[in-house]
Amino acid sequence: MEEQRIAHIALDEKNVPRRSPQVEHERQVAIYDLLENNFFSPVAAQPGPFHLHLSIRDGRLIFDVRDELAADLLRFGLAAKSFRRIIRDYFLVCETYFQAIKTKTPSQIEAIDMGRRGLHNEGAEVLRERLAKHVEIDHQTARRLFTLVCVLHVKG
Repeated sequence: MEEQRIAHIALDEKNVPRRSPQVEHERQVAIYDLLENNFFSPVAAQPGPFHLHLSIRDGRLIFDVRDELAADLLRFGLAAKSFRRIIRDYFLVCETYFQAIKTKTPSQIEAIDMGRRGLHNEGAEVLRERLAKHVEIDHQTARRLFTLVCVLHVKG
């Protein structure tokens, strides 16, 4: 359904450390791609489109879903701890990838990139499963939201 989508997304930018150019680029691309094409259908809310604000507070990943007039529709939190391992592993592989593109052969870079994409898909599926009782999303929306969850975890 056309209205079951995110029309606006915001990340909690309070006390955000300066991000590397790679992280900032990933954030911008994820937001752009997400707004261009997504499926986001809260289980207990009226039709959208929706405004989504993501933040981390008290060890919880907060999803604040509003309608187009900014009226509250749904607010829930997921334990950020449940994503810690996959995000840590994903960051390590990303760092390896960014170093590899400077010195490694194309086949070595491709192998690292396959691992990076695999971890990203795993993180997206974990997010999709954790969201299932609150919001139905498709795979591509889950991937883009997982990227934004990772951005919120960057320490600088």
